[in-house]
Amino acid sequence: MKFRLSIYILLISLNCFSQKMSFVYDVKYRLNTKKPNDVNRSLMILDIDADQSIFREEIDKKADSLQQNNKKGMYPNGVENQFYVKKNLKKSEIQKIITNSTINYLLPIDDKLEWKILSDQKNIGKYKSQKAETSYGGRIWNAWFTTELPFSDGPYIFNGLPGLIISISDSNNDYSFELIEVKKLDKLFDVRSKLIKIDWKKYDYIARSYFNDPLDVNSKIGKTVTFTDAQGKKVEISDVNKSMQETILNDNNPLELNHKVNY
Repeated sequence: MKFRLSIYILLISLNCFSQKMSFVYDVKYRLNTKKPNDVNRSLMILDIDADQSIFREEIDKKADSLQQNNKKGMYPNGVENQFYVKKNLKKSEIQKIITNSTINYLLPIDDKLEWKILSDQKNIGKYKSQKAETSYGGRIWNAWFTTELPFSDGPYIFNGLPGLIISISDSNNDYSFELIEVKKLDKLFDVRSKLIKIDWKKYDYIARSYFNDPLDVNSKIGKTVTFTDAQGKKVEISDVNKSMQETILNDNNPLELNHKVNY
């Protein structure tokens, strides 16, 4: 009954609250389990317009903005450890967008989050928040949401609570998302519309294919290709290839542990 009442209050609040909002999260994540103190950090943005939203790294949003204005942005190679997610909550659609160079893949997220709303409450910044728990990707997640920001959404794939998720982390504290800024959104723009639909099996195949030859060395057989490192020293492409493969092997702690690629 309390949950239904919260949803009712949320619907009333939405009519009084701007439907176009942008939420900035400070995201920390640990990819290399052998180096627990080596923590990656990135700003990521959740843009919401009514029932639709896009969550992406700040650098991805800038790249999308450049592309929208017919300019070239920088896009990642490989498929792992990407956070780009589109949601249409009205249709209950969640899509993970994976970009490998110039190719965009669409990976539907069909997992249904089952939330357990707890009685714990605390203030996070200026917002009164309440605790909830769920499981996703082979991890247990602890979230804090607030009805003062009346959006049933959150960072990455997370959604479905009677208010915006302003803090969420897994039980191992390998991944954490913390809201740090709220601002109005002028326009929700989406330039990654030409998509190739895949499933997790195909995702695994693409990841393995990229790992086997990150710089496409096989297509350069018979050619002399070198790189210049930060010290100005020339490095053979095969050596760079091996270094990239070592990095992929070390970054063995994906958010979706249940879909971990075993190289």
